[in-house]
Amino acid sequence: MAAITDIPVAKSPEPPTAIELKHRRKALRSQILRYGLLSLVGLIMIYPLIWLIGASFKTNAEMFSSPGFWPSEPTISGYIEGWKTSTPYTFGRFFLNSLWIIIPKTIGTAISCTLVAYGFARFEFPGKKFLFMTVIATLLLPNVVTRIPQYLLFRDIGWLDSFLPLWVPSALAGDAFFVFMVIQFLRAIPRDMEEAARVDGATTLQTLIYIVVPMLMPALISVCLFQFMWTMNDFLGPLIYISSVEKYPVSLALKLSIDTTEAFAWNQILAMSVLALAPSLAVFFMAQKYFIEGISTGGVKG
Repeated sequence: MAAITDIPVAKSPEPPTAIELKHRRKALRSQILRYGLLSLVGLIMIYPLIWLIGASFKTNAEMFSSPGFWPSEPTISGYIEGWKTSTPYTFGRFFLNSLWIIIPKTIGTAISCTLVAYGFARFEFPGKKFLFMTVIATLLLPNVVTRIPQYLLFRDIGWLDSFLPLWVPSALAGDAFFVFMVIQFLRAIPRDMEEAARVDGATTLQTLIYIVVPMLMPALISVCLFQFMWTMNDFLGPLIYISSVEKYPVSLALKLSIDTTEAFAWNQILAMSVLALAPSLAVFFMAQKYFIEGISTGGVKG
């Protein structure tokens, strides 16, 4: 039996020295300063959004007399009257029109960009480098350069005043940025599982659907999130191709409410702007985790 004196006794931690305390205080002050500065900058950046929400509950008179964001006498009249709009349609109709544009465009973008990116990332075929250079060239090409040729093309086809000019280019992988983004993500994924699936007899399409797509999910969610927000905020596209008021999305409906009268009801416009921002903010915060993962992983080249 070991002697009692042989049993190790836990030593009490030594008190920090003066130098260590000095370093800790310095690190604490630096941390407080850093987070204080970040909080101040964040507040400055988010204040317009806070003011927008607060002003939507004000009357027109109070909106221009008080610079603060908190209303003295909150009212929801801006939401009630703004929802009715000055047209035969309520604002709900314009929200539905936006969804009719966003949902097919987002789904078409995700499917087409996945197919094109998988072909570029995993297969060798004649003219691959030239085609990839063409895709990158269209990525660097300003959208305004292609507006007139696209308009003339869709006019000759007979697609004006419909949602097709907004759907079809995305369904054919017309957004080169998303193709490039998915390609970069695919390059960071090893091919071992794909090769094992092919050894087991899986076709190329089965490998893509059952093996690659689940691993691509963060990138695809990022693609859908980007497309959702960009389409929700798109003003020029619907303005060019859609001429009927009953087909207007939210972006055009907001401008329509400004143009219909000389005395603008700004509380109604701001109230509808808050409702127009709500879907994008909700979708972003729900998919924030996958969005950050998709962006960070997509920038790593395997």
